[in-house]
Amino acid sequence: MKTYDVIVIGAGVGTSIVFKALSAGLKVALIDKGKVGGTCLNVGCVPSKNLLFPADRVREIEKDKRLGIHANVARIDFASIMERMRGVVRSGRKHLLKEIRNSKNLDFYNDPTHFIDESVLKVKNDKIKGWKIFIASGGRPSIPSIKGLQDTGYLTNETVLSLVKRPRKLIILGGGYIAVEYGHFFSSMGTEVMMVQRNKKLVPNEESEISGLLKKKFENQIEVYLNAEIVEVRRSGSGEIVHIKNRETGREKSLLAEKILVATGRKSNADLLRVEEAGIETDEANYIKVDDYLQTNKENIWALGDAVGKQMFTHAGDREAELAWHNATEENKIKMDFQLVPHAIFTYPQIASVGLTEEQARKDYKILVGRAKYSDTVKGEAMMEEEGFAKAIVEKGTERILGFHIIGPEASILIQEVVNAMANKVSLKSIANSMHIFPALSELIPETLNRLE
Repeated sequence: MKTYDVIVIGAGVGTSIVFKALSAGLKVALIDKGKVGGTCLNVGCVPSKNLLFPADRVREIEKDKRLGIHANVARIDFASIMERMRGVVRSGRKHLLKEIRNSKNLDFYNDPTHFIDESVLKVKNDKIKGWKIFIASGGRPSIPSIKGLQDTGYLTNETVLSLVKRPRKLIILGGGYIAVEYGHFFSSMGTEVMMVQRNKKLVPNEESEISGLLKKKFENQIEVYLNAEIVEVRRSGSGEIVHIKNRETGREKSLLAEKILVATGRKSNADLLRVEEAGIETDEANYIKVDDYLQTNKENIWALGDAVGKQMFTHAGDREAELAWHNATEENKIKMDFQLVPHAIFTYPQIASVGLTEEQARKDYKILVGRAKYSDTVKGEAMMEEEGFAKAIVEKGTERILGFHIIGPEASILIQEVVNAMANKVSLKSIANSMHIFPALSELIPETLNRLE
């Protein structure tokens, strides 16, 4: 049996722990049954954002008519857009794999694995032991139990990336981040998109006003069915039929499309590792339980990223990897603050959020709420951005920012100023007292904070 100082399960965000351990002169094993780079590089943010950028260009050309610029999209080369995306993914994977293979003191096991006990793993025909083990095993698409669905050739966020030909009609099951981003992409490419969401709102974890505005914008391009139960899915000679029923009215409808994209959430890969053999505790959704320091109930095992299911974003996973390694090797422990993890949804319009929503904040704090539209700034008015807005939630008395939410152009960039203030635990004055370029979109942030009531 080979013994390692450190074993890392997962070649996504876990690779940063691998290189930290190697830099410390330790003997390391990296295990991943799939392609190196994890969800983000292979089937997540990297490929999807390479698709969404051209989708944004299409929408902007359409929007420019309001500015007096009359242009048309003559042709969209769907196959070329998809192949460019796959080329970026292949290049990134090739670079990472080269780094891994050229690293001394590192054994890479590109095979399935599972625990035998809390320090021993079986990899193919080998048993390996680790003094410290880090689980970054990620997740996979969660496929709902729907009558007839398994008999269709449904797509997921993983298999959709292999498409060469654009579907004329597409039904998307789900209304979360993945669903709305691919809804934006395919509708911009010219596909007729129908979106079926069980919840009463799109992106239900966002502020209600943001969810409402996204729905309003989407309905210009997409058929949106909210509060809808999927009764049955079946194949026909002309495609896939999804039979839905409104959960409130009971009204039924059948939708027909060439393809179905299932985007109803993600689930943990912990079951594939047989973590119960190591005595590692999981929650009811099968995510690995960790404390504030990302340690499991076992002394020498830490878990991070999608494996713990707290904030399933790459930047959160990268931060967790940094802290998990620190907490495993240093005396002074640092807590992971999941409340300060920002996120963005790259739809059109773009959405970005950090911290608490108004509804969440009112449960525990006395708050002030500020709102400002993009058009309240000179730049926003020049862009004719009439509906996009920002919303701030601030603790009354301390002026501490509890949450901030934006929907509109460059939301993911604009919110960073607020993220920095919250992370450094300073009040809104740190933003209000700093000089902002006039006229620039960055004025939206102080404008919002100046309208608290």
